[in-house]
Amino acid sequence: MLSAILPHILGLAGLLCAVMAGVFLAFSDFLMRGFIQAGSVAGMASMQSLNRTVLRSVFLIVFLLLVPGLAGLAWLSLSKLDGAERVLVVLAALVYGVGALFVTLLGNVPLNRRLDRLPVDRPDGQAFWGTYSRQWTRLNHVRTAACALAALALILAALSAA
Repeated sequence: MLSAILPHILGLAGLLCAVMAGVFLAFSDFLMRGFIQAGSVAGMASMQSLNRTVLRSVFLIVFLLLVPGLAGLAWLSLSKLDGAERVLVVLAALVYGVGALFVTLLGNVPLNRRLDRLPVDRPDGQAFWGTYSRQWTRLNHVRTAACALAALALILAALSAA
């Protein structure tokens, strides 16, 4: 029974990783550039507001639930899949865990917390905004690539296991 639905579960996990990649890509492609072009006060205020909003979003739920979900799929793949499918699922879990979760927790979140403590109308806040926007966007590129790679690996595993 599980062997029959596993390709569908892998495909769904791949789709969810692709959605995460799309959200991160939107930030890397145009949202951060728009915030930067708005100027330090408006850009900073927008990012501070967005960072507070994301804490109560469906995005965060999916982002976080993918971690144990992919870990479970990797564990399951060790007994239910062989060869390339197994490698692809384990690779997807590792890439997502390191490239999306750890980069977020160790890079983006500390930057967000520091930004949140700074007033938008003070020189120290405005000075940090330039550094923040560059560093945060670079880290976000990593998250985008990690989610896209995890999605690709899961979809390939699903197709191969079907």
